Amino acid sequence: MNKDSQKDVVIIGAGPGGYPAAFHAADLGMKVVLIDPEANPGGVCLYRGCVPSKAFLHVASFLHTVEQAPQWGVTVEKPRIDLDKLRGWKESVIEELTRGLGQLVKQRNIDYLRGRARLIDAHHVSVTLSDGQEQKLSFENAIVATGSLTATLPGLPKSDRIMTSSEALDLRDLPHRLLVVGGGYIGLELGQVYAALGSEVTLVEMLPEILPGADRDLVRYLSLRLEQQFAAIRTGTKVSKMEETDTGLRVVFEGNHSGEEVYDKVMIAVGRKPFSGEVGLETTQGRCSEKGFIEVDGQRRTAEPSIFAIGDVAGEPMLAHKATHEARVAVDAIAGKKSVFEPRAIPFVVFSDPEIAWCGLSQTAAERQGKAVKVTTFPWAASGRATTLSRKDGVSKLISDPESGRILGVGIAGQGAAELLAEGVLAIEMGAVADDLALTIHTHPTLSETVMEAAQGFAGMSTHFRSK
Repeated sequence: MNKDSQKDVVIIGAGPGGYPAAFHAADLGMKVVLIDPEANPGGVCLYRGCVPSKAFLHVASFLHTVEQAPQWGVTVEKPRIDLDKLRGWKESVIEELTRGLGQLVKQRNIDYLRGRARLIDAHHVSVTLSDGQEQKLSFENAIVATGSLTATLPGLPKSDRIMTSSEALDLRDLPHRLLVVGGGYIGLELGQVYAALGSEVTLVEMLPEILPGADRDLVRYLSLRLEQQFAAIRTGTKVSKMEETDTGLRVVFEGNHSGEEVYDKVMIAVGRKPFSGEVGLETTQGRCSEKGFIEVDGQRRTAEPSIFAIGDVAGEPMLAHKATHEARVAVDAIAGKKSVFEPRAIPFVVFSDPEIAWCGLSQTAAERQGKAVKVTTFPWAASGRATTLSRKDGVSKLISDPESGRILGVGIAGQGAAELLAEGVLAIEMGAVADDLALTIHTHPTLSETVMEAAQGFAGMSTHFRSK
């Protein structure tokens, strides 16, 4: 069946960039078709990434709380892990959220096609539906939101013992000895999940440090926790060889920790790559960079005026919330509104335990640029709320202009850092100065006070902490 149907906007990919774009376009009165291989919107983030990993991290956090309970005078029986039920709960979370998005698609009268789409030219797309039929659509504008794929290492053997991060979230079993290859946020988050559930986890990272994009004084708090959880952390080390044996995977290391070990399973978490190769962009004037990202302008428009691209496929940083923001920018541009992607601060979060969160200019970046800044911190050891939670392993930090006090960057390490960071993002976007935060009344006792007291430190008058 070959059906030609005209639409105002065709959106390829229904992840955290695609479905918000479809919803916004529909709310503006456009005729929209949304195309994705899954039965409902959600994308990798909801089905195999952000959301299921956070569900498991919630369980890991609970298990950590149980470990701490005896110091409060509460003895809890050692938890028993039911993997089948844990997987089922994770799947129920995914089902609930994706089903809800499907209902919103219907409420907005969006045409949802389950299948894979490929551009034919600047105004036509061919869709291979899930039942094998082909459908052709014509459109005024299209938004490519195909996201990214898990990256891997060359020369790996074919083995069921080797997992991608997506496969690790299936949680089919708990390996006794697990090797995590990659010290970025994906490897750290999932490594902590498996460690909390009982696996002996070793992490290897080829760079000198884990989380190379974050300030070291934030990572320090996480590193202390990982040293307790993981069997080993091997930085400055890479995997040079891997082969399957009768007892597991024999892995050979080179670098700071050369040698070989045998593991029951290996999880490859070395990042993600844009999913741009099968979009059909070559049939238009649109182009990809050497790294495979679709090149776009400030409105997320490609060199082909009718084609836009958003999210992971359109460039770093590969973050769901960045994709969602770009969705509104692109749709507003299609609607003829003034619109441009120019955020002053994009929040970065590692949902580890403790969490690491930052936005804007980091101290490391300031030093690299030779930019004069004033750094003020408030250690959570001085926080009443952190003390009552037995979570003093954190710090709140502001990077400010030394003359005007304008806030240039915010970094937080500690439990709930991801939630606390929003205040910092808003402060940077609004051009706030340290006094704006210092003079804002924060609820007591809360962890949010740590941001206020870090701001008070700009004038050297933090109530509960005096720097040396």
